[in-house]
Amino acid sequence: MDDNLLFAILTIVAGLVVAGIARFIVRWLQKYAETTETQWDDIIVAAIGTPVQVGIIAISVYIALKYFDIIPEQYAWLLSDKVLNSIYILIGTWIISSLLHDIIHIYGHALAAKTEGDTDDRIVDLLELAVRYVVWFAGIMLILVNLEINITPFLAGAGIAGLAFALAAQDLISNFFGGAIITVDKPFKIGDRIQFDTFYGDVLVIGTRSTRIKTVDGRIVTIPNNKITSNSVVNFSAPDPKIRYTIPITAAYGSDIVRVKEILFEVAEDAIKNTEYFADDLAPKVFFQEFGDSSLKFVIYIWARAYNVPDEVKDAINVRIAARFAAEGIDIPFPQLEVRIKQ
Repeated sequence: MDDNLLFAILTIVAGLVVAGIARFIVRWLQKYAETTETQWDDIIVAAIGTPVQVGIIAISVYIALKYFDIIPEQYAWLLSDKVLNSIYILIGTWIISSLLHDIIHIYGHALAAKTEGDTDDRIVDLLELAVRYVVWFAGIMLILVNLEINITPFLAGAGIAGLAFALAAQDLISNFFGGAIITVDKPFKIGDRIQFDTFYGDVLVIGTRSTRIKTVDGRIVTIPNNKITSNSVVNFSAPDPKIRYTIPITAAYGSDIVRVKEILFEVAEDAIKNTEYFADDLAPKVFFQEFGDSSLKFVIYIWARAYNVPDEVKDAINVRIAARFAAEGIDIPFPQLEVRIKQ
């Protein structure tokens, strides 16, 4: 066997041995990192472990081919310093990509776990994927520059492709950022009762593209996130679920206005004390509003404990008003039309 070939083989074998030793050291470091409280050492060891081992083998092969003259003339270009630099760039890109990916994966999901909903988790997943593509694209461009290959067509093509993608996916992108805004700004959260446009219901899911609510009649409505962030949303659950109801009442002309107000206030107080629907820390208010066409118009402002009992609140008040008005001899007017015929 030719001495150069023998030395080349021995060089490669030595590289494999060193890579094996590096692998042993990396495994030991991984086990040691698991015993520490911080996760930074786990991230660093995981990022450099495999690339370093592959790099040792690649460099040993490069040395064997370059310094022992065993490669044919037509492939001599493989032994240029540009190829070695490309190997360094490749290994560096691999390490940086793994490092950034693991940082986002570990710390991003740790932050997302502290919030409700899965929108931020999906954002973290998207960032993990995006960082790999961006770092590897930059690394490949550097390798091409190192090899003196014109990258202008690649950059132009990437720019056109990015513009085409952005135009085709503008709704998707706007909805995605709308979901991110909802997650950060928190105008509502899962479980809140909201009203958007004509839809009134509870938030079920805040997704990357849309938000789903379940209306009070059981329908599931899917609303694009960009619509929500560009329009008004009423949140009935925040800052607390209490809500004020306005209950209009009419009494016939001739009724004692002061007595009617007293009765309405007594009715409100009785409903607060004897039902579970009302907030007892906020006093009701009664007002005589106006002289109507055929009735005296009053209004009761009363606070309910929660937003989800509107019918119960109105029923509790109206039943008591009907009973008290009947007992007090106060008439509740209704529309009448008087027709007179001249002879």
